[in-house]
Amino acid sequence: MLIIGIAGGTGCGKTTVVNQIINELPRGEVGVISQDSYYNDLSHLSLEDRRRTNFDHPQSIDFELLEEHLQELTAGRSVEQPVYSFLECNRTEKTIPTHPSKVMIVEGILILTNARIRNMFDIKIYVHADSDERLIRRLKRDVNERGWNLNETLEKYQCNIKPMHEQFIEPTKEYADIIIPNNKYNTVAVDIVRTIINEKLG
Repeated sequence: MLIIGIAGGTGCGKTTVVNQIINELPRGEVGVISQDSYYNDLSHLSLEDRRRTNFDHPQSIDFELLEEHLQELTAGRSVEQPVYSFLECNRTEKTIPTHPSKVMIVEGILILTNARIRNMFDIKIYVHADSDERLIRRLKRDVNERGWNLNETLEKYQCNIKPMHEQFIEPTKEYADIIIPNNKYNTVAVDIVRTIINEKLG
């Protein structure tokens, strides 16, 4: 199994790059694991306290469970990937059966911050986008899809998102094998990734 890690700041367009790669490969040969599924279980906290949690810090991720699941998949065994609710700011009781596949894509803003997880990736990709562009995308997503109001999102951006990006996420660029500038559809970078995948799959 080939494991690809795709990181980058919030709103950088990781999902777009993931979909571009998936569309270039045979159907059924690619699986996706989202870092967002592995936020820590915060059932012991009230919704108000959960909403105050800093979800842009590496400590907000259950990397142990993510590592365990990647090891299971590598060994050819299926796992139950948690399902996260952005409205409840917590894991739900649901899971998604995730099966081993030729290519497994792991995507998330913090996945390159953890050395053990990072070392499991055969290819490490960092998606770069202009900070203003990322802010606009994050605002639209949090307000329209996740039920936050505009002031909450702006405050979160100033207090958590921007400083965490500068402290933890931006520095992980140095670990990337490929940096994709995602200000427009980047066919060259995706073609390179597809070529590398095909070579490794042989």
